[in-house]
Amino acid sequence: MPSALRKAYDAAIASGRLRADPAQARALEALVRLERDLGVAGEPGLFRKAKAVRGVYLYGPVGRGKSMLMDLFYETAPVAKKRRVHFHVFMGQVHRLIGEWRGRDAAGRKALFGETKGDDPIVPTASVIAQDARLLCFDEFQVTDIADAMILGRLFEALLAKGVTVTATSNRAPDTLYHNGINRQLFLPFIAMLERHLQVTAVKGPVDYRLDRLRGEQVWLDPIGEACQGKFDALWRDLLDGADETGITLEVLGRKTHLPRAASGLVRSSFVSLCGQALGPQDYLALADQAHTLFLEGIPVMSARHRSEARRFVTLVDALYEARVKLVSLAAAEPESIYPEGEGAFEFERCVSRLQEMRSAAYLATAKD
Repeated sequence: MPSALRKAYDAAIASGRLRADPAQARALEALVRLERDLGVAGEPGLFRKAKAVRGVYLYGPVGRGKSMLMDLFYETAPVAKKRRVHFHVFMGQVHRLIGEWRGRDAAGRKALFGETKGDDPIVPTASVIAQDARLLCFDEFQVTDIADAMILGRLFEALLAKGVTVTATSNRAPDTLYHNGINRQLFLPFIAMLERHLQVTAVKGPVDYRLDRLRGEQVWLDPIGEACQGKFDALWRDLLDGADETGITLEVLGRKTHLPRAASGLVRSSFVSLCGQALGPQDYLALADQAHTLFLEGIPVMSARHRSEARRFVTLVDALYEARVKLVSLAAAEPESIYPEGEGAFEFERCVSRLQEMRSAAYLATAKD
């Protein structure tokens, strides 16, 4: 039976939307194998129990096409009940279901889970998930939270037992997940389970397609208006590449700052949100640690009365520069006209120099993934 996935991929190459890539070709083979196995397994029915088949785990640096391949596979996978979801969003649902099981009485459990007995919420939670998805496609699979780490093994075991096939993309190989995490030795059996039940495939081609797109674009856009706003929005959508905006939270000294527009190392924020409130160097360092690209919009021309905002902007740019974070800006004017006079204007000239460097091809070529 011809592969719908391969046909879609070849069509994208023929149209010029994609170009042939040996690293992607290896990942494509793994996904075509999964497509075939799912077709052979068929849909569950009255006399056919749902059965999980060996999934695929794609890992490698950003910009190599993992999410694109996942999208093509998801669109063409021969499965009626399927779900593509960012891993953090999925785990949020899991924790909510666990809370519902623990907080409901027998009648409430019966209504949501279809069962009432027992103290362990993992199997009932897996049952609810399996009702809606025989195929789960996870984007940005990563484990940083101890609460997630401690339940994943039993959760995946229950999902597999209920015939759910899992596939995932990640920047990390399975054996580096939850690296240096608390009680990581308790997480190691889950890693072994992943490697046993998913075909682990590296996507590590030399070309960063996101960076290629960024190099070909103007990354300092001014003035603020319909034309530049349209270019800024289009570049954000292009680099986001269909990923869900799940947001990030910066935690510094017990204070939390939530930035809702973020996904896969891409962060979008307004100047007011980052420089118009009392944030400091540690906040910006935390942001630079989580982001590889910051889209910053609404950078105004500042006068002497905006010295606090100008100082914070300098601190932000310093943190981004030192961490080699890429910056896409929507501003009222060119960098040298942003803060021409006022307290700290002389020091701002260094910021202007850095902003000019950060828009260069040389900086973008050495920026972090």
